[in-house]
Amino acid sequence: MSLTNTYETTTLTWLFTGDSATRPTSWYIGLFTDDPGETGSGTEVSGGSYARTAVTMSVTGNLATNSAAVEFAAATASWGTITHIGVMDAASGGNMIVHAALDASKAIADGDVFRIPTGDLDITLD
Repeated sequence: MSLTNTYETTTLTWLFTGDSATRPTSWYIGLFTDDPGETGSGTEVSGGSYARTAVTMSVTGNLATNSAAVEFAAATASWGTITHIGVMDAASGGNMIVHAALDASKAIADGDVFRIPTGDLDITLD
């Protein structure tokens, strides 16, 4: 996963200046049908009962991983083909923190449920 420009700046500000940096206190998974890139401006799924879903994370060393499964509500219409995910700092609006392509794209049709099993969302800093 890659940090977005917004959170690269936040991280550098916190590390290398005396300025304060506000960190998020809640995290949400957003699903995208294209690459949101460094600006976090990709095409997020909308409609069909889609809503970002909260995620809880645990950190060990340089690895953050989801500490519980993430399960979206069943789609009530096609969401298209999900190619990327983003970790967001708000349930709607807000900023994208990190983003990544899925290992395999996933088409979500009416009635499908998108899931991320516990421990399958890994974020590392090297």
